[in-house]
Amino acid sequence: MHSSSRFSVAPMLDWTDRHCRFFHRLMSKQTLLYTEMVTTGAILHGKGDYLGFSEQEHPVALQLGGSNPSELAECAKRAEDLGYDEVNLNVGCPSDRVQNGRFGACLMAEPSLVAECISTMQQQVNIPVTVKTRIGIDEQDSYSFLRTFIDQVAAAGCETFIIHARKAWLSGLSPKQNRDIPPLDYSRAYQVKQDYPQLTISVNGGITSLAQSLEHLEHLDGVMMGREAYHNPYLLAAVDQQIFASKEASLTRHQVAELMLPYIEQHLAAGGRLQHISRHILGLFQGCVGARAWRRHLSENAHKSGAGIDVMHAALALVPEGVSA
Repeated sequence: MHSSSRFSVAPMLDWTDRHCRFFHRLMSKQTLLYTEMVTTGAILHGKGDYLGFSEQEHPVALQLGGSNPSELAECAKRAEDLGYDEVNLNVGCPSDRVQNGRFGACLMAEPSLVAECISTMQQQVNIPVTVKTRIGIDEQDSYSFLRTFIDQVAAAGCETFIIHARKAWLSGLSPKQNRDIPPLDYSRAYQVKQDYPQLTISVNGGITSLAQSLEHLEHLDGVMMGREAYHNPYLLAAVDQQIFASKEASLTRHQVAELMLPYIEQHLAAGGRLQHISRHILGLFQGCVGARAWRRHLSENAHKSGAGIDVMHAALALVPEGVSA
């Protein structure tokens, strides 16, 4: 198992696209980065390039949504051929769109199917195949329900589980409410690690600081951070030192912004739009003098047709260097 799984940024729909991952990678060399969840249908039948990424993003994992073992295996194989470092099966997404396609959190109720998916994928690839799950669904939220799921999926060869320490309500709550309303229960994840010491167990859900991450790492193998890493991305600049004991100095926020400029110019030259990238970097200066002016300038100008690199330079000029709030 790659040691980078000690700290990762969660797969987040509409957020952790390739531009976001390139940006995050500038701040931490060791954090494991995840794609947004991509469905097997999109990969096998879609028109877009759903698996594109740049070499600079490594280590990077593809998160798949689906429940057909042979389709998942085919997608895992494509991911491995392209150079992804891990494939992760989503057994945590609570969206109703998802249940109709029989993937996401509703799969917790079908551990034998998940086991078959994992085993079929593993026969096709040599990279790790991992599972991201919840602690339960609806009324099925006993610890024994979670254990039954882990027993069967681990028996099929899955060695790594990322546990979102909330249950999912499959009806009655929106996906957004499912990230906030069901209470967090980290002790469940800790218990899984105690009962399955041979497995690699990471926790996700509600983690907002590296101090909290270090506390979880006293009990578990890994921590996955979601929304906080997206909205306050510069906290990633301390991950390599604090979580991985790196001696290398972090880049400043301004250095990170400067390194984004050639990447953005390349994207624009290829016909891309500035807002595809600028939306991910709005939080870079959070807590600094000028942060609001930076966000406002990008938000008001990046979406305009023909918006170019000058918008970035103008936004950067609004943030004085070396001054924190």
